[in-house]
Amino acid sequence: MFDAKKIQKDFPILQKKINGKRLVYLDSTATSLKPQSVLDTMDEYYTSYGANVFRGIYSISEKATQAYEGARVRIAKFIGAPDPRDVIFTRSSDESMSLVYYSWLLQNCTKGDELVTTIMEHHANFVPWQQASVLHGMKLKIWNITPEGTLDLKDLDTLITRKTKLLAITALSNVLGTIPPIKEIIKKVKKINPDCLVLVDAAQAIPHIAIDVVSWGADFVAISGHKMLGPTGIGVLWGKHELLKKMPPFNFGGDMIREVHIKETVFADLPHKFEAGTPYIAGAIGLGAAVDYLSALGMDNVRKHEKEITGYALKELKKVPGLTTYGPTNLEERGGVIAFRIEGIHPHDIAQLLDEDNVCIRVGFHCAQPLHEYLGIGSTARASFYVYTTHEDIDALISGLLKVKKVFGN
Repeated sequence: MFDAKKIQKDFPILQKKINGKRLVYLDSTATSLKPQSVLDTMDEYYTSYGANVFRGIYSISEKATQAYEGARVRIAKFIGAPDPRDVIFTRSSDESMSLVYYSWLLQNCTKGDELVTTIMEHHANFVPWQQASVLHGMKLKIWNITPEGTLDLKDLDTLITRKTKLLAITALSNVLGTIPPIKEIIKKVKKINPDCLVLVDAAQAIPHIAIDVVSWGADFVAISGHKMLGPTGIGVLWGKHELLKKMPPFNFGGDMIREVHIKETVFADLPHKFEAGTPYIAGAIGLGAAVDYLSALGMDNVRKHEKEITGYALKELKKVPGLTTYGPTNLEERGGVIAFRIEGIHPHDIAQLLDEDNVCIRVGFHCAQPLHEYLGIGSTARASFYVYTTHEDIDALISGLLKVKKVFGN
């Protein structure tokens, strides 16, 4: 039985008090907390077998290699990827999408080709395609949202043409919480233009919902480790095998080569041709441990908890006068993130007063400034939830917001 209070005990930081008060962490969309099992797994690598991978035939190097590649296998299984060789370790989901920009887009797209992305993208899935337009003369089309914060699939009939080379889309908005029907979208895109590739930014989705890259029909999927209980500095790019085989590397160095001669270099096979230099070994192993933790919880249980806690938060936020939330109201269409504004009070003032009671939220544009401009609003406050979020945490948020209203005399 899923018990968020019990789960909190697995997270050392939630056992600490700051100025005698417990921590109410409502910023998991920015980065998730780390369970003890992930921390222990990474510590074990550094203290027990912290050698480099692929380098030595001695026992601790071989153990490090097995742990590193074992994490790749478990991550592949977690996302429904049939071949672990198609799982490439990067530094972040941002780098994963930049890899697609440098190694696929610049090799296959030219001036006049069309790219499509949505207005609610994180900057990491917006700026590369914007720069392709600015620097290389490609045409960038923006898929706007409905007043409810969702995407209308009918828009694809005009957005996708025979000139469209790429659709880049999030699987869960980090501001609105919107969960687009990715499988349905990709199916329609491929029907209009079978040659159009689809890149899915799953950084926000993979911590919260079960994903299957094959079922989706995606060509590329970008993943962030630190948002799914793993360490910072590790990400993943999954891509279709035949695409990755044809793509050249964009980082050069050790480990990504098979042979180097004075006049010629032969690159390594997948996935290593994209993993130049000594990788973040502990990070990959830690991400494997995070996958184990989430698998033990069950992603269906994670999603069920998130819908319940988000529904409770949306209901309770109505008690705060002058507060406006953004995004879908249908819990089937949104994840555990709520961006909001309170009339007459700047989001930074809201966050600063909440911090007095150790209630941690995010403020700003959340790396999605085009979306805020489209909505015609300034920065927003954002509360986001995860497996360790309880009703008491939401109650603490509401109490803090009512205190904010009192302090500012509204």
